[in-house]
Amino acid sequence: MITKRWSVDNSVDKEDSYSQFSQAADLLKNNEVVAFPTETVYGLGGNAENDEAVRKIFEAKGRPSDNPLIIHIADKGQLDAFVTEIPQNAQALMDRFWPGPLTLIFNLKEGVLSHYATADLSTVAVRMPDHPVALALLNKTGLPIAAPSANRSGRPSPTTADHVWEDLNGRIAGLVDGGPTGVGVESTVVDCTGDVPVILRPGGITREQLEEAVGEIRVDPALADESQAPKSPGMKYRHYAPDAPLYLVEGTKEDIQHFVEDKKKEGLSVGVLTTSENLEFYRADFIYACGQRDKLETVASSLYEALRYFNTTDADIIFCEMFPGEGVGHAIMNRLMKAAGHRVISR
Repeated sequence: MITKRWSVDNSVDKEDSYSQFSQAADLLKNNEVVAFPTETVYGLGGNAENDEAVRKIFEAKGRPSDNPLIIHIADKGQLDAFVTEIPQNAQALMDRFWPGPLTLIFNLKEGVLSHYATADLSTVAVRMPDHPVALALLNKTGLPIAAPSANRSGRPSPTTADHVWEDLNGRIAGLVDGGPTGVGVESTVVDCTGDVPVILRPGGITREQLEEAVGEIRVDPALADESQAPKSPGMKYRHYAPDAPLYLVEGTKEDIQHFVEDKKKEGLSVGVLTTSENLEFYRADFIYACGQRDKLETVASSLYEALRYFNTTDADIIFCEMFPGEGVGHAIMNRLMKAAGHRVISR
């Protein structure tokens, strides 16, 4: 398959961008799959109402079919077609955070969306992305678009078009290149089907921000139990992983350097994922500074770039610092735990 690639300006009203969107939108309306930027990561979109289109998403990614997809919309009015109701808490969160990096879980109307998109669940995950290119493309199609991250399943999520090209060139019909994304980690997923909203996946909107909008917010214990059927993307299987095994180190930077030296004595090539504050401390074969520890949003925005960096090296093993679990740190640690396969070590 030949993958078409269009570079578009975020000023989407320009004539050349309009032409590019028309081509990409036509592919989506013809049940092909197209990657496009959002404010979190690049998504791989397909018509959520069509089984063939959704199957193509799973085939391109090599993604297990029991993992539900997020439905992307450009207009809140589209919800009426495929959700049974909009609870009060969901409405308040939509009013506060849409468009933005927040996915909400609703009860699903039967027979509207492809059952592949919802993994045969009775619920559906929906969000409205806060990115001019994504919104323009969604508006152009007029369709609900199912869109997981535009990477091969298990690999770090893509935050640039080149990441998508590396993973999916020749496997998808098109790629809309809108430049690098901003937030860097996927959307927060909140289940609004019960009396109290429940976080199913931490992301770009923090628990603290959600509680400011609607009061009590719970965190689903299934985040730590991967044997349960997932109600949200990112709740099952190993994700975000670099090629070399990644270990999270519970301890000091001196503890990490101890592990580095031990592995180097064994003849292994060692990588360290750190932050700018500690960059000069480590003596390893490959070191990547992933943002600033005192500004965790910078760590989030460059996390997947860091994980992908190690795939360009000869690292045999990677050690990584751990981060506070509050605020956006909750999302960072969730992704790192997935990438490490929950391997945490200490001295």
